[in-house]
Amino acid sequence: MTDTETGPEPGVPAALPEWPVPSWLARLWRGLRRHPRAVLAAFCLMLWLPGVVSLPPLDRDESRFAQSARQMLDSGNWIDIRFGREPRYKKPVGIYWLQAAATAIAGGGAHGHIWTYRLPSLLAGILAAWLTAWCGMAFGADVALLAGFLMASSVLLTAEATIATTDAVLLAATLAVQGVLMRAYRAARADEAPPPTRLVLAGWAALAAGILVKGPVTPAVAGVTVIALLVWDRLSPPPGPEEPGWRWLMTLRPVWGLLLTLLLVLPWLVAIAVTSHGAFFQQSLGHDFAAKMAGGQESHGAPPGYFLLLSALSFWPAILFVAPGIGQGLARRAEPGVRFLLAWAGAWWLVVEAVPTKLPHYVLPAYPALAVLAALWVAAPRPAQGWRRLLPPIAAVQFLIGLAALALAPVLLPEFYGAAAAWGLALPALTGAACGIGALWLMPRARMAAALMALLASLLLLPALTAGAGPRLTQLWMSQRLAALVARDSRPGDPPPALAGYEEPSLVFALGADVGLTNGAGAAEAGAGHGGLVLVSDAERPRFLMRLAQLQARAKPVDDLTGFDYSRGHRVHVTLYRVTAAAPGSWPLP
Repeated sequence: MTDTETGPEPGVPAALPEWPVPSWLARLWRGLRRHPRAVLAAFCLMLWLPGVVSLPPLDRDESRFAQSARQMLDSGNWIDIRFGREPRYKKPVGIYWLQAAATAIAGGGAHGHIWTYRLPSLLAGILAAWLTAWCGMAFGADVALLAGFLMASSVLLTAEATIATTDAVLLAATLAVQGVLMRAYRAARADEAPPPTRLVLAGWAALAAGILVKGPVTPAVAGVTVIALLVWDRLSPPPGPEEPGWRWLMTLRPVWGLLLTLLLVLPWLVAIAVTSHGAFFQQSLGHDFAAKMAGGQESHGAPPGYFLLLSALSFWPAILFVAPGIGQGLARRAEPGVRFLLAWAGAWWLVVEAVPTKLPHYVLPAYPALAVLAALWVAAPRPAQGWRRLLPPIAAVQFLIGLAALALAPVLLPEFYGAAAAWGLALPALTGAACGIGALWLMPRARMAAALMALLASLLLLPALTAGAGPRLTQLWMSQRLAALVARDSRPGDPPPALAGYEEPSLVFALGADVGLTNGAGAAEAGAGHGGLVLVSDAERPRFLMRLAQLQARAKPVDDLTGFDYSRGHRVHVTLYRVTAAAPGSWPLP
């Protein structure tokens, strides 16, 4: 999609139904449509940048990624991946390279600011919005731009584009692959020229990027989409050329594409295999990936239907149009582009619902296809019949649930996890809620106006939550508060502190890679051996004091802090001790 594209791709009717909206709104939309990439980028920055610069480092994945990228940058070792003193072999190296490079460029020589590690996610989120619009160009520029807006405004992509994890980057790579696949499939079904070789090879390069970021996920999304299409076309052939079958896949230059993918991926895989003596593959595939397939890893199991229930919030505000969009898509399933979107979203959704381990972001690769279907329902509606008439009311209920949660959260969360309710955020919360109610009221009358009102609601509510309420949740940000106490209580010559009980990755990011992650007894031994500060939670304090007495060392409490460990879901109290090193010959045998 270019900034000057305003019409559909070849083979798509140019005329779309007129929207029942005021003329000034139609003129505004046409103005926005002239520069889709700039408009989408500006919208994304307004939505996400406040959270990027204001939220502290989050536990656990964000701080693990950021700390490992910082150690890569500090050490100059661009092959091995380490967190603190231990190897981190759960994910490939791509995200660490991107985060380290972003920090080297934007950090001004400082490596301790979390926002620099979030830049790849921010930029990849913008790219994902562009690529969603690119996929929507199969149905015209109006659908394309609206699909990009709906994808960008979703709560789930807002979360992923705001923090330093893999999933926004993974989504951008996966979307590039899916966009090329969609064009190849449509070309075969419409008897058109296949996508050019340069575009196809770019898709294979995106596949390699997805592998370097998160291993098998991007190939899996593409693979299940292709399988779903082949089975569907076999069971219910669409109108069009009788021949294509699986042969449209040959237009993707599989031999050259696989060679390009191997050329881009193999060098690091060989290097890490040598460096880790095979431990990377054992941990990433044999432990991390296999554990997710076998059961609910790290207490993240959930029954099928989890993502459907969560979508009222995670895909808000687009959820207002998703169910009707799916219903209209099923009515238009003979159209190649629509069939591709349904196969893409449906196949991946079924896969993640079937996997025992469930995290909210697993379903994210299905959202762009649903965003395009939702935009198609808004901008190019068809009359609904039968059961499809029930879908808009169902979508309205889903939307209302998400709206209530997002309007209340900025005001009430600081009361539970901060000092007091954030009544200063009541105005954007109430205004956003009013816009959401306006979208509900407008949907039966003027769908495009309803969509724009829903987007405005997201611009008010989501930054109010991330940048307004987020920093006020002081009970959650224990690591930043503990780091401030360590800075206040430290003395020249102190060794890195030892941590026992509360060992969240954000505290490692705040204090540095050399901190000692141990238990109560280990913290006592570290303090008795070298002196300095030790941070001990109440759960580990008896073992700490018992071992300290055995070692005939002394410890004096100098500070303490109470907060809420949201990674574990309970309150925690941490005491800072200053330990005086024991005389070397005074240690009794354990």
